[in-house]
Amino acid sequence: MEENKTKKAVVLLSGGLDSATVLARAIHNGYEVCAISFHYGQRHAVELERAKELAKTMGAVEHRIIDIDLASIGGSALTSDIAVPKNALEDNSGEIPITYVPARNTIFLSYALAVAEVLGSNAIFIGVNVLDYSGYPDCRPEYIEAFEHMANLATRAGVEATNKSERLKIHTPLIHLTKAEIIIEGTKLGVDYSKTISCYDPSDDGLACGSCDSCLLRKKGFEDAGLPDPTQYAPSKQ
Repeated sequence: MEENKTKKAVVLLSGGLDSATVLARAIHNGYEVCAISFHYGQRHAVELERAKELAKTMGAVEHRIIDIDLASIGGSALTSDIAVPKNALEDNSGEIPITYVPARNTIFLSYALAVAEVLGSNAIFIGVNVLDYSGYPDCRPEYIEAFEHMANLATRAGVEATNKSERLKIHTPLIHLTKAEIIIEGTKLGVDYSKTISCYDPSDDGLACGSCDSCLLRKKGFEDAGLPDPTQYAPSKQ
C-alpha cells in the first residue's frame, strides 16, 4: 500500500461532475495527482475556475492549465457561434452531436501523455462515459484502447518499459457507469458536487442553464440517484 501512494497520475480535470469524480477516485487509490485543465476557446470558461477550486480542495499536488486554441478550428457549439441545443437530449441515433468538439479528447490525451512522461507517471485518468453521454466518438472503450496502444508505441517510456506494469495505462473508471452511479460513487468519495459545473451554456455569472444536454443528464442523474441536486441554475426564462 505504501508503494502505491508514491505513484503519480495525471488526471484530466474539466471542472465538471465526471472529472471531479475521477479525481477523487485517483486520489482515493493512492496516487499523487497532477491535474490538468485546458483553456481551449470554450464558451464556458467558468469551468476552469471550478477546476482550480476542485484541484486545491480535493488534494491534487499540482494543477496545470494549458492554453490551446480549438476555437480557431471551430465545428462545435462549444467553441463556435453555434447555438447549443436546449430542452431535449440530442438524438443518439448515429449522427455526432453538435456539442462534440473535433478531436478534443485526442488532443487532451496527447498533452496528458506528454505531462505523464515528464513526471515519470504511467497512469492517466479521464472521465469518459458511454452510457449517459451524447454519443461522442472519443468516449468509446475502443477509442481509449487504441490511444493507449498508440501511446505505448510513441513514447520513450512505452518503448523502454521492461514489463507490462511499466507501460502507460489510461484509466476510465466511469466508462460503463450511469450518471446516477457516478454521482453515488462520487458522493461516497466525498465529492462536493456544488463546486462542479457541467453546463454547455452557462450564464456570465457562472450559473448552469438547466436545459442543455449536459444539464438535463445531470438533473436526471441526481434524481435517479435519489440525492439532492446542489447545482446553481439560472432562473428559467420561460
